[in-house]
Amino acid sequence: MTSPRQGEIHRITNETDVQIRFGLDGTGKCDVSTGVPFLDHMVHQLSSHGLFDLKISAKGDTHIDDHHTNEDVGIALGQALSKALGNRKGINRFGHFVAPLDEAIVQVVLDCSGRPHLSYGLEIPSQRIGTYETELVKEFFIALVNNSGLTLHINQLNGINSHHIVEACFKAFARALRMATEVDPRRSDTIPSSKGMLEQAGYPNE
Repeated sequence: MTSPRQGEIHRITNETDVQIRFGLDGTGKCDVSTGVPFLDHMVHQLSSHGLFDLKISAKGDTHIDDHHTNEDVGIALGQALSKALGNRKGINRFGHFVAPLDEAIVQVVLDCSGRPHLSYGLEIPSQRIGTYETELVKEFFIALVNNSGLTLHINQLNGINSHHIVEACFKAFARALRMATEVDPRRSDTIPSSKGMLEQAGYPNE
């Protein structure tokens, strides 16, 4: 794989304007400004622990609430990931990781299958972390999964602190995604499926 695996998406709606550049083979460089501070913090975890280069700029109707910006960042991020993966030739495809953060432990298992599925098992005690509504964590992953074609299972094994639970989730997701999207040198020229192909989630033409 000599060409850079990158995806760029510019998504504009009546509610948000989101620009994302996603580099799979990066070093963890991150420049993110969504207007939602806790979401920015979680995206930094994704970039740092996945070694993905991410540049995200989002403007949205956060004067109403964070819902539209949170969801549309997830949508655009999923589309950029799918674009960066292309036909998914040579990747490991499967990834898993268990991340602790103090008392919290979260397991993430995923498959870059092209078939969107989310099993979400976080039980977050508080309704908010700062100003961020914790129900938006699930909405973010729904949007990401549906637009990237990931099969994603998130299981909380322990945890009582809401911030620790969510951050452990993003760290585990980052490491599992890194494992799944890295190239397997034993099959670098083939698609990791007995069918000879993987579905590709759709993304808009730029």
